[in-house]
Amino acid sequence: MACFAGLCLHGCCAPKADEVKAKVDKNAYRIIDSKWKDQFGVKANYRIDSAGPAPFDIQDTNAYLSGSTLSLAQAVNYAVDHNLIYQLEKDFLYIKALDLRLARHQFDYLPFGSAETGYVKNGEDEGLTAGGGIGVNKLFKTGAKISLGLATAWMEVLSGDKDSGLSNVFLAVFEQPLMRGRDPNIVLENLTQSERDVLYQIRFFSRFRKRFAVSITSRYYEVLQAYDAYRNARDNFQSLIDIYDHAYKLSIAGRLPQFELDQARQDKLIASDSYLQAEKFYNQQLDDFKLALGMPVELEIQLDYNELAALRNIEMKMPAFSENEAVGTALDRRLDLANTFDAVIDAERKVLVAYDDMRPDLRIAIASEMQSNRAITPFSSGKDKAFIGLRFDPNLDPLSQENNYRLSLVFLEQNQRSYKEKLNSVILDVRTVYRDLMESAQRYKVQSEQLVLARHRLKDTMNLLQYARANTRDVLDAQRDLFRAQDAATEAMVIYTISMLRFYRDVEIMEVRPDGMWENIFAVNSDTIKKER
Repeated sequence: MACFAGLCLHGCCAPKADEVKAKVDKNAYRIIDSKWKDQFGVKANYRIDSAGPAPFDIQDTNAYLSGSTLSLAQAVNYAVDHNLIYQLEKDFLYIKALDLRLARHQFDYLPFGSAETGYVKNGEDEGLTAGGGIGVNKLFKTGAKISLGLATAWMEVLSGDKDSGLSNVFLAVFEQPLMRGRDPNIVLENLTQSERDVLYQIRFFSRFRKRFAVSITSRYYEVLQAYDAYRNARDNFQSLIDIYDHAYKLSIAGRLPQFELDQARQDKLIASDSYLQAEKFYNQQLDDFKLALGMPVELEIQLDYNELAALRNIEMKMPAFSENEAVGTALDRRLDLANTFDAVIDAERKVLVAYDDMRPDLRIAIASEMQSNRAITPFSSGKDKAFIGLRFDPNLDPLSQENNYRLSLVFLEQNQRSYKEKLNSVILDVRTVYRDLMESAQRYKVQSEQLVLARHRLKDTMNLLQYARANTRDVLDAQRDLFRAQDAATEAMVIYTISMLRFYRDVEIMEVRPDGMWENIFAVNSDTIKKER
Protein backbone atom coordinates (compact mmCIF):
# COMPACT_ATOMS: atom_id res chain seq x y z
CA MET A 1 0.00 0.00 0.00
CA ALA A 2 2.88 2.33 0.81
CA CYS A 3 4.38 1.52 -2.60
CA PHE A 4 1.10 2.47 -4.29
CA ALA A 5 0.83 5.72 -2.33
CA GLY A 6 4.43 6.65 -3.03
CA LEU A 7 4.10 6.07 -6.75
CA CYS A 8 0.89 8.08 -6.92
CA LEU A 9 2.47 10.94 -5.00
CA HIS A 10 5.54 10.98 -7.24
CA GLY A 11 3.45 10.79 -10.40
CA CYS A 12 1.28 13.74 -9.36
CA CYS A 13 4.32 15.99 -8.95
CA ALA A 14 4.93 17.31 -12.45
CA PRO A 15 8.48 18.59 -13.05
CA LYS A 16 9.00 22.32 -13.44
CA ALA A 17 9.60 23.31 -17.06
CA ASP A 18 12.49 25.67 -16.26
CA GLU A 19 14.22 23.06 -14.14
CA VAL A 20 13.91 20.44 -16.88
CA LYS A 21 15.30 22.84 -19.47
CA ALA A 22 18.22 23.80 -17.22
CA LYS A 23 18.97 20.15 -16.45
CA VAL A 24 18.93 19.04 -20.09
CA ASP A 25 21.00 22.04 -21.21
CA LYS A 26 23.58 21.38 -18.51
CA ASN A 27 24.01 17.78 -19.63
CA ALA A 28 24.08 18.63 -23.33
CA TYR A 29 26.71 21.34 -22.98
CA ARG A 30 28.78 19.16 -20.67
CA ILE A 31 28.93 16.62 -23.50
CA ILE A 32 29.88 19.24 -26.09
CA ASP A 33 32.51 20.82 -23.86
CA SER A 34 34.11 17.47 -23.10
CA LYS A 35 34.47 16.62 -26.77
CA TRP A 36 35.59 20.01 -28.11
CA LYS A 37 39.35 19.76 -28.65
CA ASP A 38 41.76 22.65 -29.04
CA GLN A 39 42.55 21.76 -32.65
CA PHE A 40 38.91 22.36 -33.56
CA GLY A 41 39.29 26.07 -32.90
CA VAL A 42 37.87 28.50 -30.36
CA LYS A 43 34.91 27.10 -28.48
CA ALA A 44 32.36 29.90 -28.72
CA ASN A 45 28.94 30.90 -30.03
CA TYR A 46 27.56 27.37 -29.95
CA ARG A 47 25.02 27.57 -27.14
CA ILE A 48 21.34 27.93 -27.91
CA ASP A 49 20.77 29.39 -24.44
CA SER A 50 23.30 32.21 -24.56
CA ALA A 51 23.99 33.34 -21.03
CA GLY A 52 24.65 36.95 -21.97
CA PRO A 53 25.57 39.34 -24.77
CA ALA A 54 28.77 38.87 -26.71
CA PRO A 55 31.32 41.74 -26.73
CA PHE A 56 29.64 43.38 -29.74
CA ASP A 57 26.11 42.17 -29.10
CA ILE A 58 23.34 44.50 -30.24
CA GLN A 59 20.37 44.15 -27.92
CA ASP A 60 17.75 46.51 -29.31
CA THR A 61 17.88 46.24 -33.08
CA ASN A 62 15.52 49.08 -33.91
CA ALA A 63 16.88 51.52 -31.34
CA TYR A 64 20.56 50.86 -31.99
CA LEU A 65 20.76 50.25 -35.71
CA SER A 66 18.22 52.55 -37.30
CA GLY A 67 20.14 55.31 -39.03
CA SER A 68 23.48 54.22 -37.55
CA THR A 69 26.78 53.02 -38.93
CA LEU A 70 27.48 49.30 -38.62
CA SER A 71 31.12 48.28 -38.28
CA LEU A 72 32.45 45.02 -39.67
CA ALA A 73 32.83 43.52 -36.18
CA GLN A 74 29.27 44.49 -35.27
CA ALA A 75 27.94 43.08 -38.54
CA VAL A 76 29.61 39.71 -38.01
CA ASN A 77 28.51 39.55 -34.38
CA TYR A 78 24.96 40.52 -35.28
CA ALA A 79 24.86 37.77 -37.90
CA VAL A 80 26.09 35.22 -35.34
CA ASP A 81 23.15 36.14 -33.12
CA HIS A 82 20.44 36.50 -35.77
CA ASN A 83 21.31 34.66 -38.98
CA LEU A 84 18.87 31.78 -39.49
CA ILE A 85 21.42 29.31 -40.85
CA TYR A 86 23.79 29.97 -37.95
CA GLN A 87 21.01 29.35 -35.45
CA LEU A 88 20.11 26.09 -37.21
CA GLU A 89 23.72 24.88 -37.01
CA LYS A 90 23.72 25.52 -33.27
CA ASP A 91 20.48 23.57 -33.02
CA PHE A 92 21.96 20.62 -34.95
CA LEU A 93 24.95 20.48 -32.59
CA TYR A 94 22.67 20.61 -29.56
CA ILE A 95 20.43 17.85 -30.96
CA LYS A 96 23.43 15.57 -31.50
CA ALA A 97 24.39 16.09 -27.86
CA LEU A 98 20.86 15.12 -26.80
CA ASP A 99 21.09 11.97 -28.94
CA LEU A 100 24.30 11.02 -27.18
CA ARG A 101 22.75 11.69 -23.78
CA LEU A 102 19.96 9.25 -24.63
CA ALA A 103 22.39 6.65 -26.05
CA ARG A 104 24.45 6.75 -22.87
CA HIS A 105 21.30 6.46 -20.78
CA GLN A 106 20.54 3.07 -22.31
CA PHE A 107 23.41 1.64 -20.22
CA ASP A 108 22.35 3.31 -16.98
CA TYR A 109 20.17 1.69 -14.33
CA LEU A 110 16.71 2.43 -15.73
CA PRO A 111 13.99 2.60 -13.08
CA PHE A 112 10.37 1.84 -13.84
CA GLY A 113 7.18 1.89 -11.85
CA SER A 114 3.40 1.89 -12.04
CA ALA A 115 0.38 2.10 -9.73
CA GLU A 116 -3.28 1.19 -10.07
CA THR A 117 -6.47 0.90 -8.03
CA GLY A 118 -9.95 -0.40 -8.70
CA TYR A 119 -12.88 -2.62 -7.84
CA VAL A 120 -12.87 -6.39 -8.51
CA LYS A 121 -15.64 -9.01 -8.40
CA ASN A 122 -14.92 -12.74 -8.60
CA GLY A 123 -18.09 -14.80 -8.26
CA GLU A 124 -19.56 -13.99 -4.86
CA ASP A 125 -16.38 -12.28 -3.74
CA GLU A 126 -15.78 -8.61 -4.32
CA GLY A 127 -13.39 -6.01 -3.03
CA LEU A 128 -11.30 -2.89 -3.50
CA THR A 129 -7.79 -3.34 -4.84
CA ALA A 130 -4.69 -1.20 -5.06
CA GLY A 131 -1.24 -2.06 -6.19
CA GLY A 132 1.98 -0.86 -7.68
CA GLY A 133 5.38 -1.92 -8.72
CA ILE A 134 8.87 -0.52 -8.94
CA GLY A 135 12.01 -1.93 -10.40
CA VAL A 136 15.13 -1.34 -12.40
CA ASN A 137 16.54 -2.60 -15.70
CA LYS A 138 20.21 -2.67 -16.60
CA LEU A 139 21.97 -3.39 -19.91
CA PHE A 140 25.68 -4.28 -19.81
CA LYS A 141 28.25 -3.95 -22.57
CA THR A 142 28.46 -7.76 -22.79
CA GLY A 143 24.82 -7.81 -23.89
CA ALA A 144 23.65 -9.06 -20.50
CA LYS A 145 20.33 -7.73 -19.19
CA ILE A 146 19.16 -7.66 -15.60
CA SER A 147 15.66 -6.76 -14.46
CA LEU A 148 14.73 -6.46 -10.80
CA GLY A 149 11.18 -5.66 -9.72
CA LEU A 150 9.00 -5.48 -6.64
CA ALA A 151 5.20 -5.52 -6.94
CA THR A 152 2.76 -4.91 -4.08
CA ALA A 153 -0.98 -5.62 -4.12
CA TRP A 154 -3.59 -4.79 -1.48
CA MET A 155 -7.12 -6.20 -1.23
CA GLU A 156 -10.03 -5.11 0.96
CA VAL A 157 -12.71 -7.83 0.86
CA LEU A 158 -16.27 -6.51 0.91
CA SER A 159 -18.08 -9.89 0.83
CA GLY A 160 -17.39 -13.59 1.22
CA ASP A 161 -15.15 -15.44 3.65
CA LYS A 162 -11.79 -14.22 2.34
CA ASP A 163 -9.49 -12.12 4.45
CA SER A 164 -8.03 -8.79 3.45
CA GLY A 165 -4.31 -8.41 3.12
CA LEU A 166 -1.12 -7.52 1.24
CA SER A 167 0.85 -9.50 -1.31
CA ASN A 168 4.46 -8.74 -2.31
CA VAL A 169 6.21 -10.27 -5.29
CA PHE A 170 9.92 -9.88 -6.03
CA LEU A 171 11.05 -10.79 -9.55
CA ALA A 172 14.64 -11.04 -10.82
CA VAL A 173 15.53 -11.87 -14.42
CA PHE A 174 19.02 -12.25 -15.92
CA GLU A 175 19.74 -12.89 -19.60
CA GLN A 176 23.13 -13.24 -21.31
CA PRO A 177 23.72 -13.83 -25.05
CA LEU A 178 26.35 -16.49 -25.74
CA MET A 179 26.72 -16.09 -29.51
CA ARG A 180 25.06 -13.22 -31.38
CA GLY A 181 25.27 -9.92 -29.56
CA ARG A 182 27.81 -10.84 -26.89
CA ASP A 183 30.76 -8.81 -28.29
CA PRO A 184 30.99 -5.48 -26.39
CA ASN A 185 31.92 -3.70 -29.62
CA ILE A 186 28.65 -4.87 -31.14
CA VAL A 187 26.56 -4.05 -28.10
CA LEU A 188 28.09 -0.59 -27.78
CA GLU A 189 27.84 0.25 -31.49
CA ASN A 190 24.92 2.67 -31.19
CA LEU A 191 26.61 4.43 -28.30
CA THR A 192 29.92 4.53 -30.17
CA GLN A 193 28.26 6.04 -33.22
CA SER A 194 26.48 8.64 -31.12
CA GLU A 195 29.76 9.58 -29.45
CA ARG A 196 31.40 10.02 -32.84
CA ASP A 197 28.42 11.89 -34.29
CA VAL A 198 28.85 14.60 -31.68
CA LEU A 199 32.53 14.82 -32.54
CA TYR A 200 31.72 15.12 -36.24
CA GLN A 201 29.12 17.80 -35.60
CA ILE A 202 31.58 19.81 -33.52
CA ARG A 203 34.09 19.64 -36.35
CA PHE A 204 31.43 20.63 -38.83
CA PHE A 205 30.25 23.50 -36.66
CA SER A 206 33.77 24.78 -36.10
CA ARG A 207 34.45 24.78 -39.82
CA PHE A 208 31.03 26.33 -40.43
CA ARG A 209 31.99 29.24 -38.15
CA LYS A 210 35.00 29.92 -40.35
CA ARG A 211 33.00 29.71 -43.56
CA PHE A 212 30.34 31.90 -41.99
CA ALA A 213 32.85 34.55 -40.92
CA VAL A 214 34.37 34.59 -44.41
CA SER A 215 30.94 34.80 -46.01
CA ILE A 216 29.71 37.74 -43.92
CA THR A 217 33.04 39.56 -44.15
CA SER A 218 33.19 39.07 -47.91
CA ARG A 219 29.67 40.38 -48.35
CA TYR A 220 30.45 43.36 -46.10
CA TYR A 221 33.41 44.30 -48.29
CA GLU A 222 31.40 43.71 -51.45
CA VAL A 223 28.73 46.14 -50.23
CA LEU A 224 31.47 48.66 -49.46
CA GLN A 225 32.84 48.07 -52.95
CA ALA A 226 29.39 48.82 -54.37
CA TYR A 227 29.24 51.97 -52.23
CA ASP A 228 32.68 53.00 -53.45
CA ALA A 229 31.56 52.44 -57.04
CA TYR A 230 28.50 54.58 -56.33
CA ARG A 231 30.68 57.37 -54.95
CA ASN A 232 33.04 57.10 -57.90
CA ALA A 233 30.10 57.29 -60.29
CA ARG A 234 28.78 60.35 -58.46
CA ASP A 235 32.19 62.05 -58.53
CA ASN A 236 32.66 61.10 -62.17
CA PHE A 237 29.29 62.61 -63.03
CA GLN A 238 30.19 65.84 -61.21
CA SER A 239 33.57 65.98 -62.95
CA LEU A 240 31.94 65.59 -66.34
CA ILE A 241 29.51 68.38 -65.46
CA ASP A 242 32.50 70.60 -64.73
CA ILE A 243 34.23 69.50 -67.95
CA TYR A 244 31.09 70.21 -69.95
CA ASP A 245 30.69 73.65 -68.34
CA HIS A 246 34.31 74.46 -69.16
CA ALA A 247 33.86 73.19 -72.72
CA TYR A 248 30.69 75.24 -73.09
CA LYS A 249 32.54 78.42 -72.13
CA LEU A 250 35.27 77.64 -74.62
CA SER A 251 32.67 76.93 -77.30
CA ILE A 252 30.94 80.28 -76.64
CA ALA A 253 34.31 81.99 -76.98
CA GLY A 254 34.87 80.24 -80.28
CA ARG A 255 37.84 78.26 -79.01
CA LEU A 256 36.15 74.85 -79.16
CA PRO A 257 34.35 73.20 -82.08
CA GLN A 258 30.73 72.13 -81.63
CA PHE A 259 31.42 68.39 -82.01
CA GLU A 260 33.77 68.47 -79.00
CA LEU A 261 31.07 70.17 -76.94
CA ASP A 262 28.64 67.45 -78.05
CA GLN A 263 31.12 64.80 -77.00
CA ALA A 264 31.34 66.35 -73.54
CA ARG A 265 27.55 66.47 -73.26
CA GLN A 266 27.20 62.86 -74.41
CA ASP A 267 29.76 61.64 -71.85
CA LYS A 268 27.93 63.62 -69.16
CA LEU A 269 24.66 61.84 -70.00
CA ILE A 270 26.39 58.45 -69.96
CA ALA A 271 27.87 59.30 -66.56
CA SER A 272 24.44 60.27 -65.27
CA ASP A 273 23.06 56.89 -66.28
CA SER A 274 26.02 55.08 -64.69
CA TYR A 275 25.48 57.06 -61.52
CA LEU A 276 21.83 56.03 -61.30
CA GLN A 277 22.66 52.37 -61.92
CA ALA A 278 25.45 52.40 -59.33
CA GLU A 279 23.12 53.90 -56.74
CA LYS A 280 20.47 51.26 -57.42
CA PHE A 281 23.01 48.44 -57.29
CA TYR A 282 24.44 49.67 -53.98
CA ASN A 283 21.01 49.90 -52.35
CA GLN A 284 20.14 46.39 -53.55
CA GLN A 285 23.43 45.01 -52.25
CA LEU A 286 22.83 46.66 -48.88
CA ASP A 287 19.33 45.18 -48.58
CA ASP A 288 20.64 41.72 -49.51
CA PHE A 289 23.31 42.09 -46.85
CA LYS A 290 20.72 42.98 -44.22
CA LEU A 291 18.88 39.79 -45.11
CA ALA A 292 22.09 37.78 -44.74
CA LEU A 293 22.59 39.25 -41.27
CA GLY A 294 19.05 38.34 -40.25
CA MET A 295 18.17 42.02 -39.98
CA PRO A 296 14.87 43.64 -41.02
CA VAL A 297 15.51 45.03 -44.50
CA GLU A 298 13.46 48.15 -43.82
CA LEU A 299 16.00 49.40 -41.27
CA GLU A 300 18.03 52.36 -42.49
CA ILE A 301 21.70 51.66 -41.82
CA GLN A 302 25.01 52.25 -43.49
CA LEU A 303 28.28 50.37 -43.35
CA ASP A 304 31.49 51.87 -42.09
CA TYR A 305 33.37 53.22 -45.13
CA ASN A 306 36.49 53.49 -42.95
CA GLU A 307 36.73 49.66 -43.13
CA LEU A 308 37.57 50.04 -46.83
CA ALA A 309 40.00 52.85 -46.11
CA ALA A 310 41.71 50.63 -43.53
CA LEU A 311 42.33 48.01 -46.22
CA ARG A 312 43.98 50.61 -48.42
CA ASN A 313 46.38 51.47 -45.61
CA ILE A 314 47.46 47.87 -45.10
CA GLU A 315 50.61 46.81 -46.87
CA MET A 316 49.54 43.80 -48.91
CA LYS A 317 52.53 41.64 -49.66
CA MET A 318 52.87 38.74 -52.04
CA PRO A 319 52.36 35.34 -50.36
CA ALA A 320 55.63 33.95 -49.02
CA PHE A 321 54.73 30.26 -48.94
CA SER A 322 54.62 27.47 -51.49
CA GLU A 323 51.60 25.70 -52.86
CA ASN A 324 52.84 22.35 -51.54
CA GLU A 325 53.17 23.78 -48.01
CA ALA A 326 49.59 25.01 -48.18
CA VAL A 327 48.28 21.67 -49.47
CA GLY A 328 50.16 19.70 -46.82
CA THR A 329 48.80 21.90 -44.04
CA ALA A 330 45.24 21.51 -45.31
CA LEU A 331 45.53 17.72 -45.48
CA ASP A 332 46.72 17.70 -41.87
CA ARG A 333 44.12 20.10 -40.50
CA ARG A 334 40.93 20.12 -42.59
CA LEU A 335 38.08 19.16 -40.27
CA ASP A 336 35.73 18.08 -43.04
CA LEU A 337 38.41 15.73 -44.38
CA ALA A 338 38.81 14.22 -40.90
CA ASN A 339 35.06 13.60 -40.78
CA THR A 340 35.11 11.86 -44.15
CA PHE A 341 38.03 9.66 -43.06
CA ASP A 342 36.31 8.70 -39.81
CA ALA A 343 33.17 7.81 -41.76
CA VAL A 344 35.18 4.99 -43.32
CA ILE A 345 36.01 3.67 -39.85
CA ASP A 346 32.32 3.87 -38.95
CA ALA A 347 31.41 1.88 -42.06
CA GLU A 348 33.99 -0.79 -41.16
CA ARG A 349 32.34 -1.23 -37.76
CA LYS A 350 28.93 -1.49 -39.41
CA VAL A 351 30.25 -4.43 -41.45
CA LEU A 352 31.20 -6.26 -38.25
CA VAL A 353 27.79 -5.52 -36.74
CA ALA A 354 25.99 -6.82 -39.82
CA TYR A 355 28.16 -9.95 -39.84
CA ASP A 356 27.41 -10.62 -36.18
CA ASP A 357 23.70 -10.29 -36.89
CA MET A 358 23.88 -13.33 -39.20
CA ARG A 359 25.02 -15.61 -36.39
CA PRO A 360 22.63 -17.88 -34.47
CA ASP A 361 21.26 -16.52 -31.23
CA LEU A 362 21.97 -18.55 -28.07
CA ARG A 363 21.03 -17.06 -24.71
CA ILE A 364 21.07 -18.22 -21.14
CA ALA A 365 18.24 -16.98 -18.95
CA ILE A 366 17.82 -17.11 -15.18
CA ALA A 367 14.66 -15.96 -13.41
CA SER A 368 13.45 -16.03 -9.83
CA GLU A 369 10.11 -15.04 -8.32
CA MET A 370 9.54 -14.78 -4.57
CA GLN A 371 6.25 -14.04 -2.86
CA SER A 372 5.46 -12.95 0.69
CA ASN A 373 2.26 -12.80 2.79
CA ARG A 374 0.70 -15.50 0.64
CA ALA A 375 -1.43 -16.78 3.46
CA ILE A 376 -3.51 -13.65 3.58
CA THR A 377 -3.62 -12.91 -0.15
CA PRO A 378 -7.27 -13.05 -1.26
CA PHE A 379 -8.47 -15.29 -4.10
CA SER A 380 -5.06 -16.91 -4.71
CA SER A 381 -2.08 -18.76 -3.29
CA GLY A 382 1.44 -18.98 -4.66
CA LYS A 383 4.88 -20.49 -4.42
CA ASP A 384 8.40 -19.23 -4.95
CA LYS A 385 9.60 -19.98 -8.46
CA ALA A 386 12.99 -20.26 -10.12
CA PHE A 387 14.03 -20.86 -13.72
CA ILE A 388 17.27 -21.43 -15.60
CA GLY A 389 17.52 -22.38 -19.22
CA LEU A 390 18.80 -21.77 -22.74
CA ARG A 391 17.06 -20.21 -25.70
CA PHE A 392 18.37 -20.93 -29.19
CA ASP A 393 17.45 -19.31 -32.50
CA PRO A 394 19.29 -21.01 -35.40
CA ASN A 395 18.38 -18.14 -37.77
CA LEU A 396 16.85 -20.42 -40.37
CA ASP A 397 15.77 -17.49 -42.58
CA PRO A 398 18.87 -15.29 -42.85
CA LEU A 399 17.91 -13.47 -46.08
CA SER A 400 17.35 -10.11 -44.39
CA GLN A 401 20.62 -10.32 -42.45
CA GLU A 402 22.50 -11.39 -45.58
CA ASN A 403 21.17 -8.37 -47.46
CA ASN A 404 22.15 -6.09 -44.60
CA TYR A 405 25.65 -7.54 -44.54
CA ARG A 406 26.11 -7.05 -48.27
CA LEU A 407 24.73 -3.52 -48.03
CA SER A 408 27.21 -2.75 -45.27
CA LEU A 409 30.02 -3.74 -47.63
CA VAL A 410 28.55 -1.49 -50.31
CA PHE A 411 28.32 1.40 -47.88
CA LEU A 412 31.92 0.80 -46.85
CA GLU A 413 33.07 1.02 -50.46
CA GLN A 414 30.99 4.17 -50.92
CA ASN A 415 32.62 5.81 -47.93
CA GLN A 416 36.06 4.80 -49.13
CA ARG A 417 35.35 6.39 -52.51
CA SER A 418 33.94 9.48 -50.79
CA TYR A 419 37.11 9.85 -48.80
CA LYS A 420 39.30 9.63 -51.90
CA GLU A 421 37.08 12.16 -53.65
CA LYS A 422 37.19 14.47 -50.63
CA LEU A 423 40.95 14.16 -50.49
CA ASN A 424 41.25 15.28 -54.10
CA SER A 425 38.64 17.97 -53.51
CA VAL A 426 40.63 19.44 -50.62
CA ILE A 427 43.78 19.47 -52.73
CA LEU A 428 41.89 21.16 -55.55
CA ASP A 429 40.36 23.69 -53.14
CA VAL A 430 43.75 24.72 -51.81
CA ARG A 431 45.40 24.84 -55.24
CA THR A 432 42.53 27.00 -56.49
CA VAL A 433 42.55 29.47 -53.60
CA TYR A 434 46.34 29.62 -53.73
CA ARG A 435 46.26 30.55 -57.41
CA ASP A 436 43.45 33.02 -56.77
CA LEU A 437 45.51 34.59 -54.00
CA MET A 438 48.62 34.87 -56.16
CA GLU A 439 46.66 36.28 -59.09
CA SER A 440 44.66 38.73 -56.98
CA ALA A 441 47.79 40.01 -55.24
CA GLN A 442 49.46 40.65 -58.59
CA ARG A 443 46.30 42.21 -60.02
CA TYR A 444 45.89 44.50 -57.02
CA LYS A 445 49.45 45.71 -57.48
CA VAL A 446 48.86 46.40 -61.17
CA GLN A 447 45.52 48.15 -60.61
CA SER A 448 47.01 50.33 -57.88
CA GLU A 449 49.73 51.50 -60.26
CA GLN A 450 47.14 52.13 -62.96
CA LEU A 451 45.12 54.29 -60.57
CA VAL A 452 48.16 56.43 -59.78
CA LEU A 453 48.90 56.84 -63.49
CA ALA A 454 45.27 57.68 -64.28
CA ARG A 455 45.23 60.46 -61.69
CA HIS A 456 48.47 61.97 -63.01
CA ARG A 457 47.23 61.69 -66.58
CA LEU A 458 43.98 63.55 -65.85
CA LYS A 459 45.82 66.27 -63.98
CA ASP A 460 48.34 66.71 -66.83
CA THR A 461 45.63 66.64 -69.49
CA MET A 462 43.62 69.34 -67.71
CA ASN A 463 46.74 71.52 -67.55
CA LEU A 464 47.40 70.98 -71.26
CA LEU A 465 43.80 71.90 -72.06
CA GLN A 466 44.34 75.28 -70.45
CA TYR A 467 47.10 76.00 -72.95
CA ALA A 468 45.23 74.50 -75.93
CA ARG A 469 47.73 71.66 -76.16
CA ALA A 470 45.00 69.07 -75.59
CA ASN A 471 41.42 68.84 -76.78
CA THR A 472 38.25 68.00 -74.92
CA ARG A 473 38.34 64.43 -76.13
CA ASP A 474 41.68 63.92 -74.42
CA VAL A 475 40.24 65.20 -71.14
CA LEU A 476 37.14 63.04 -71.49
CA ASP A 477 39.26 59.96 -72.17
CA ALA A 478 41.44 60.70 -69.16
CA GLN A 479 38.41 61.17 -66.93
CA ARG A 480 36.82 57.94 -68.18
CA ASP A 481 40.04 55.99 -67.57
CA LEU A 482 40.34 57.44 -64.05
CA PHE A 483 36.78 56.40 -63.29
CA ARG A 484 37.46 52.87 -64.49
CA ALA A 485 40.78 52.72 -62.66
CA GLN A 486 39.13 53.73 -59.38
CA ASP A 487 36.56 50.96 -59.63
CA ALA A 488 39.16 48.43 -60.79
CA ALA A 489 41.54 49.26 -57.93
CA THR A 490 38.82 48.90 -55.29
CA GLU A 491 37.60 45.68 -56.86
CA ALA A 492 41.13 44.25 -56.95
CA MET A 493 41.69 45.20 -53.30
CA VAL A 494 38.44 43.56 -52.19
CA ILE A 495 39.12 40.44 -54.27
CA TYR A 496 42.60 40.18 -52.76
CA THR A 497 41.18 40.46 -49.23
CA ILE A 498 38.49 37.86 -49.91
CA SER A 499 41.05 35.56 -51.56
CA MET A 500 43.25 35.77 -48.47
CA LEU A 501 40.25 34.98 -46.26
CA ARG A 502 39.32 31.99 -48.38
CA PHE A 503 42.90 30.79 -48.36
CA TYR A 504 43.01 30.91 -44.57
CA ARG A 505 39.67 29.13 -44.44
CA ASP A 506 40.49 26.32 -46.88
CA VAL A 507 43.95 25.64 -45.44
CA GLU A 508 42.21 25.48 -42.01
CA ILE A 509 44.52 27.96 -40.28
CA MET A 510 41.87 30.61 -39.73
CA GLU A 511 41.06 31.37 -36.12
CA VAL A 512 37.61 32.79 -35.36
CA ARG A 513 37.38 34.75 -32.13
CA PRO A 514 34.42 34.58 -29.72
CA ASP A 515 33.04 37.78 -31.26
CA GLY A 516 32.81 35.99 -34.63
CA MET A 517 35.69 37.91 -36.22
CA TRP A 518 38.81 36.33 -37.64
CA GLU A 519 42.36 36.98 -36.58
CA ASN A 520 44.63 39.20 -38.70
CA ILE A 521 44.71 37.68 -42.18
CA PHE A 522 47.71 39.65 -43.41
CA ALA A 523 50.29 38.15 -41.07
CA VAL A 524 50.48 34.75 -42.74
CA ASN A 525 53.81 33.60 -44.16
CA SER A 526 55.71 30.41 -44.81
CA ASP A 527 56.86 30.18 -41.17
CA THR A 528 53.23 30.33 -40.05
CA ILE A 529 52.29 27.52 -42.43
CA LYS A 530 55.16 25.32 -41.27
CA LYS A 531 54.36 25.99 -37.64
CA GLU A 532 50.74 25.01 -38.18
CA ARG A 533 51.85 21.74 -39.73
